[in-house]
Amino acid sequence: MNQQRRTFIIYAASASSFAATAAFAQNAAPELVKDSDANAVALGYSSDGSKTDVKKYPQYAVGQSCSGCTLYGGTAKDASAACPIFGGKHVSGKGWCSAWAKKA
Repeated sequence: MNQQRRTFIIYAASASSFAATAAFAQNAAPELVKDSDANAVALGYSSDGSKTDVKKYPQYAVGQSCSGCTLYGGTAKDASAACPIFGGKHVSGKGWCSAWAKKA
């Protein structure tokens, strides 16, 4: 086998491996914030905002949810989306935390 053919085969194998890895990464489910994560506990995050402790977080109002927050990285129809407060991890659209700010 000559050197050019060997080089081509090595590059082709590497490219197909990279393409498979990239496709898997795009299809992998995003990491969701857990209610028990340290940052989530500190901010009073709940993946179901209707279960927010209103005695501890009196600023919570019925109807507030992550999907209506200005920090929510998706649309109101998305089940989850990235949130910069949680390092880009996804939060539930039905969730709530004390950093909630009404979307304009």
